[in-house]
Amino acid sequence: MKPAEPLSEADYLVIESTYGDRRHPREDAVELLGGIVNRTAEQGGVVVIPAFAVGRAQHILHILDVLKRSRKIPDLPVFLDSPMAIDATEIFRAHGEEHRLTREECRSMFELATFSKTSDDSKAIDASNGPMIIISASGMATGGRVLHHLARFLPDARNTVLLVGYQAPGTRGRSLADGSDELKIHGRYVPVRARIAQAQGLSAHADYAELCAWLDGSRLSPKRVFVTHGDPAASDALRRRLRDTFGWNCVVPDDRATFSLG
Repeated sequence: MKPAEPLSEADYLVIESTYGDRRHPREDAVELLGGIVNRTAEQGGVVVIPAFAVGRAQHILHILDVLKRSRKIPDLPVFLDSPMAIDATEIFRAHGEEHRLTREECRSMFELATFSKTSDDSKAIDASNGPMIIISASGMATGGRVLHHLARFLPDARNTVLLVGYQAPGTRGRSLADGSDELKIHGRYVPVRARIAQAQGLSAHADYAELCAWLDGSRLSPKRVFVTHGDPAASDALRRRLRDTFGWNCVVPDDRATFSLG
């Protein structure tokens, strides 16, 4: 561990840099998801969506509900197969004052999916054939019930796996995004024949332009900025952009580096 570096200034900013070197594509998430569901359903396939249990899973449910109610996708079975996502969705419905959906929109979203609460419920999904939609965790396919669904549906070219968030290096989700033709799941290699799609516009992380716009309107004037939470290239790109745009003293902390804020 490096020795602590003393800091004499009082005002500091810590900022993420997940998309510090890129812009989000200008895509319509509702249109994109609808197209993927329709194309897969026409083939008799299954859409598997690895989704973060809190926030992303509920967002996907709402979009699917909008698509179904407007008859832009067929009336397919939708399964929410994540105990944490189910609990989060129930909390979401119980506290409508904390979000912007109407009571009716929230009720409709809640009733859209079959909640798979037990492991037997989850196994029953894999015993079924498509077309259907499965939303399951984890969002980067690092663990959880989604692994069983990937092992079941990845080998079939009729199916689609839709990635709806950032995929960190070293995760199964990143391997799929990078075009891997096989994936190691539960000790065996599963062939990837399903279509792999991404909806980067659904990410909860801002891109560099959005971050800079927010900072510009914030009237902040930090003495030092710590750029964190990103791949090395993305973090360094944002560090340079903040330096050049705002003239700030920015640093990307090394792993295990310590700083004394005094």
